[in-house]
Amino acid sequence: MATVIDPIVAHAVQSPRLNIKDRLRDWIPRLVLAPSFALILIFVYGFNLWTLVISFTNSKAFTNFNFIGWANYAKLWSWTFQTDPPSNWYTALVNMVLFGGLYVVFCLVLGLALAILLDQKIRGEGILRPLYLYPLALSFIVTGTAWKLLLDPGIGLEKAVHDLGWTSFHFDWVVDPRMMIYCVAIAGIWQTSGFVMAMFLAALRGIDSEILKAAQIDGASAYATYRRIIIPIMRPVFMSALIILTHMAIKSYDLVLSVTGKNPGGAAELPSTFMYSYTFTRNQMGVGSASAVVMLMTIAAIMVPYLYSELREKP
Repeated sequence: MATVIDPIVAHAVQSPRLNIKDRLRDWIPRLVLAPSFALILIFVYGFNLWTLVISFTNSKAFTNFNFIGWANYAKLWSWTFQTDPPSNWYTALVNMVLFGGLYVVFCLVLGLALAILLDQKIRGEGILRPLYLYPLALSFIVTGTAWKLLLDPGIGLEKAVHDLGWTSFHFDWVVDPRMMIYCVAIAGIWQTSGFVMAMFLAALRGIDSEILKAAQIDGASAYATYRRIIIPIMRPVFMSALIILTHMAIKSYDLVLSVTGKNPGGAAELPSTFMYSYTFTRNQMGVGSASAVVMLMTIAAIMVPYLYSELREKP
């Protein structure tokens, strides 16, 4: 004979009531995270939305809500092709391509080379690793100021070489408007290559040694092992490094000002410096906000496809 269980009793057995202590334990993590979540929601996403709204207005020194549609974006689009004479926005885009390309490529190449070198279990790895990582402990302001002094022809590298007797040596990129952006790239590469090295070194140390032993048994050379096995395995790390470096290149601001001495004449203009100058010094907040939205969309265009591909691969 089947036993009939009272539904009320069954519900009580399946869902035991939590006492105050258990409820408090469940709510403490939410209460701790709630202030930071609220602050991020307001000061990150809220201000992003605010910037988007301002970009459709004719705000000058102060914000207003006289909406002018896409006029600010049309102005940026026309400036994109204004090469004679070049507009500040055109200069910012050209410099962004030069600086971003050099910064990302050299950081990846140097970071990978240093990681492979340290992964050979060389003597002194414990000393070399913190030395490569040390620049990351400095702010961009300190890094930029140090490189500005080093590259200054009057007191830096050029003077030192002249004092050694090579008086025909000239290296005045930091005061040459056409070469300033390359000095910014040199300073940025010096600071960030160690960070990329740490990412690649962690990935190299995480590769299964049995795979490498199997490749050696099959007679694969070191070059073939890296090209056909190690590098493909490290693809997610490459993508992460690429996104981080691109993001840092697009938002670079203090490094430009510190290396060039407040960007004289806009020679080392980047989208970030363009946005700041038009928003806070040229009293064209609407145009500055539009440039900020363009920068945000550029970063999103890089990150969204990567996040989509990563999430799609997971079951």
